[in-house]
Amino acid sequence: MKYALLVHQSQEIFDRRDDAATQAAGRAYGAALQAAGIFIGGAGLESPQAATTVSIRDGKRQVHDGPYAETKEFLAGFGIIEVPDLDVALEWAARHPAASFATVEVRPLLGSHFSVGS
Repeated sequence: MKYALLVHQSQEIFDRRDDAATQAAGRAYGAALQAAGIFIGGAGLESPQAATTVSIRDGKRQVHDGPYAETKEFLAGFGIIEVPDLDVALEWAARHPAASFATVEVRPLLGSHFSVGS
């Protein structure tokens, strides 16, 4: 099964992500996922202030700068892994370096297909 590991963190934590130790921990975790043969894809995300949201209301496109919802935590990055079951996905989520100071949500992908563009 494929699972998304969604990292939610505060702006304060996000602002420290250029820290050398944080970057090294992230690289080590990525290397461990790849060595285990379960890494499908993933990326860190820019700050929510760089986001643009799109919706259609009454047939018209609406575009808004910034995140739609005001929250204390936001999606900072994601990874897609393929593991046998939820228990294994939870084990890998617990190993994520952000799990010690943020939240790592584990969510199954809808269906079994993960598409990568060319």
